[in-house]
Amino acid sequence: MKRPLLAALTALMLLQACGSGFSARLNPFNWFKRSAPTEVVEVATPADPRALVDRVISLSIDSYPGGAIVRATGLPPSQGWWSAELVARPVDEKGVLVYDFRVFPPPGPTPPGPQQSREIAVAADLTDRDLAGITQIVVQGANDARASRR
Repeated sequence: MKRPLLAALTALMLLQACGSGFSARLNPFNWFKRSAPTEVVEVATPADPRALVDRVISLSIDSYPGGAIVRATGLPPSQGWWSAELVARPVDEKGVLVYDFRVFPPPGPTPPGPQQSREIAVAADLTDRDLAGITQIVVQGANDARASRR
């Protein structure tokens, strides 16, 4: 009776040590912190007929075994924007990966509508190999950007 109880307590203590605060660098849940507003990075991009979304209102990076999912929500000025995508730029020498949040405008005039009806959500997948040299991920729109650091 004592051995199974001792083994269970030892396993519980080891599991608790994995999530012990922000200093556990091997814990994938601590890899990226909450997003924060940041400056827009100005770099010439290849010709893309899509426009940048007006505002980036949220950014989250969810880790999973083998990589991470970058999720962003954008807010265009009106309803009807479509075909949204996060377009990655090359990683710079500081380890910053910048995504441009690109969308096609509506074909004709559309009403502005409430915020909930205009929000557009997109995601991009990164493998552990992609994440190896990345220290910060930035998603930018036309007027603002959000960033998340390791």
